[in-house]
Parts: sequence; structure tokens; C-alpha cells
Amino acid sequence: MKLRAILGAFRHWFSDTPQRALDRAYKAALAIESIEKEYFKGQKISAEFSDYSDSVVAYFVAKFNKYLQIIKMRMAEFQASCYFANINSVDAQNTAIVKKIQFIEKVISKYEANFLNGETISVDSVKLSSQELNKPSQKKIDLNSQLKDPKKINTLSNRTSILPRSLFRTFNRIKREAFSRSPEKTEGEVIKNFRESRRKTSISLRFLLILILVPFLTHLLTKTLIVNPIVEHYFARHTEIIFINTDLEDRAYSELQKFEERLRFRSLTGLAPEMSPEEIEKQVKQKAKETVNKYRDRGSDAISNIFADIFSLIAFAAIVFTSRREIEIFKSFLDEIIYGLSDSAKAFLIILLTDMFVGYHSPHGWEIILESISRHFGIPESREFNFIFIATFPVILDTVLKYWIFRYLNRISPSSVATYKHMNQ
Repeated sequence: MKLRAILGAFRHWFSDTPQRALDRAYKAALAIESIEKEYFKGQKISAEFSDYSDSVVAYFVAKFNKYLQIIKMRMAEFQASCYFANINSVDAQNTAIVKKIQFIEKVISKYEANFLNGETISVDSVKLSSQELNKPSQKKIDLNSQLKDPKKINTLSNRTSILPRSLFRTFNRIKREAFSRSPEKTEGEVIKNFRESRRKTSISLRFLLILILVPFLTHLLTKTLIVNPIVEHYFARHTEIIFINTDLEDRAYSELQKFEERLRFRSLTGLAPEMSPEEIEKQVKQKAKETVNKYRDRGSDAISNIFADIFSLIAFAAIVFTSRREIEIFKSFLDEIIYGLSDSAKAFLIILLTDMFVGYHSPHGWEIILESISRHFGIPESREFNFIFIATFPVILDTVLKYWIFRYLNRISPSSVATYKHMNQ
């Protein structure tokens, strides 16, 4: 009996779910309309329809986003429950239900241009003019036409408006699934979208591999088969060339001096058999020959790296110049990955990158990078240049990152910016 009572209560609760979800979405729409009438002269929630400061407008914007999130969730619940529940429990012709749905659509339609683009209202975006807010949304472009014309590819970073894109996608999916009379057409659209997404992913990953492997293989092959033999032949004909810069020369002298001092120290302390000055000089001469060969090879390797890197750069430029369509598709793919992350994940990546490249301990990392570059190309190290670079470049990088956060991320995902600020405090 208890089981039957529980099942009956659950069945009753589940049958009331569509009405309950619609009522909550309706109350959220009423709350939005109340804010519009009381504070924005019955118009949209925007700074142009009020005399309040940005802080006050931002407060109402936050409340609007909250109510809009409720509408999104409850309408999704309404649609899903209508699909699974007994159809008689929700009469589609019921006047009250139809009026509530029409009222919700009426409230949302004021923000339709931005709602369709899926953006969240921010403090900066409420200052847009009504003409900008009411621009019609661009329809989805098929990937085939995007491949023909890269300029038509619509990336997330290029689509900035007031409401989150996810709201539009969810609302549009609810409307399509709830009111579509052609399931075959809906399934066809899903399959088509999946194929386009899979094709975009395949193109992007293939292009990324080409962008990495082709320059790397070009560097390896040209250095091994072309550049190295020429440079080694030149060094063999000019035996007087040992060091290509003074830094290598100083390192060789220091290394040879330490070797001689180590021999004398071990001989005097009894750690090694006692050696005469002639024997020490003989071993020092042998070490000098090995040092000469080592630093000649290091110098020839640095010169080979310069020419091999030039060939790699040419290969990279050729790929970029001949793959403009793939670049746009890859940019769209990358945007969807980055902006598709959760707010905490985006904030974590931003903090990680900023601390690594422009943080308190970043100068040590930049010193290692500059030292590695100088050794790779055989360039003498300059402490003055290193200090000037470390004092200017991370600052420029930090400024560019903050501008990107303010200009783009704050419009596309203001909640990520808020999470980043809280995590960074």
C-alpha cells in the first residue's frame, strides 16, 4: 500500500510538472515586466530608457539575467515534461496555458536580437542604442559556404551581444522540439549540424598538425641534408675559426681553466696519483683539443639553426598564405573550445597564463627563454637587452591580455570575468 501511495504521489507530481514549470517561467517573465514598467518606462532594460547610474543599471541587469535563466530552465522543463508526461495532462488548447506562453514570448521578444545571439547583458552593453539592439540576427551559415568564403565564418569572438548564446540555443531548441510538426526535419537538422561540426573539427585538427609538423620536418630535413654539410665544409676549410662569438670563447677558457685547477687540486690533496707539471700540461692539451672540437661543432650547429629556421619560417608562411579558409575554420573551432569552457575553467586558464608569463616569478622564465634563444642562434648574450626586454615585453603582454578581457571576454562571458576577479583576489 505504501508503494502504491508513493507511486501515486509521484505520478501526480509528475503530471503537474508541465503546469508547475510554466507557472515559474511565467512569474519570472512578470518580474521582468515589473522592472521594465517601474524603472525603465515600460521599455527594455537599457541605460537609454533610464536616468540611473551604471551601478544601478548593472543591478537591474543582474536581476534580469537571473529571471531570464529561470525562464530558460523552466521552459526546458516544460518542454521535456510535455514530451514524457501524459499528453492529456497538458491541454495545448487551454486558454490559460496559451496566454502564459504568449506572454513569455512577448517579454522575450523585446530582447530578441540579442537573445538570439545568446549573450548576457553587461554594464557596457546596456549603453547600446536601440537600433543596434534590434538588428536582426544572422542565420546560421552552412559549412560548405563557409569553406568557399572564409569571411562568412561566424566565430564566437566576432558575435558579441547582450544575452548568452546558450540561452538562444536552448530556447530555439525548445521551440523547435515542442512545436515542430515534422520530426524527420528536426532529426535531419541535428544530423546535418553534427556532420558540419565533425567536419569542422576534422579540418581544424588536420590543419593544426600540418602547421606543426611541416615546419618541424622542414627544419630537420634542411638542416640535416642541406645546411649542415655546407657549414661543416666551410669550417673544415677555415680551421682558424673556432668561436663564433665571445661568449663561447669565454666559456671555453673557463672550462679549460677549471679542468686544470681540478687536476692540480686532486694531485695535491692525494685524491689522484701525484702528477708532474708535464703530465698535467699533456692532459690540459688533450682537453683543449676536445674543447675546440666541441665549440666548433656548437658554432656550426648555431649557424645551421639560423638557415634551417629560415626555411621553416618560409614553409610556415606558405602554409598560412595558402590556407586562409582553414585558418578561419580553425579560429572558429578554437573560439568554440575556449568560450565553451566553464567560467571557473576560463578563469583558471587566465590566472595560470598571467602568472606564468607576466606574474611575479615570470622574469626568471623569460631569462631562461632568452638564454635558450641566444644559444640556439649562437648570439652573444646581453644582460642589458635581457633587462630591457623583461621590463617591457611582459608589461605589454599584460596590457593586451587585460584589453582582451575588457573588450571581448567581458561581453561574451561576463560571469567568467567576475569569477576571474574573485579567484585573483
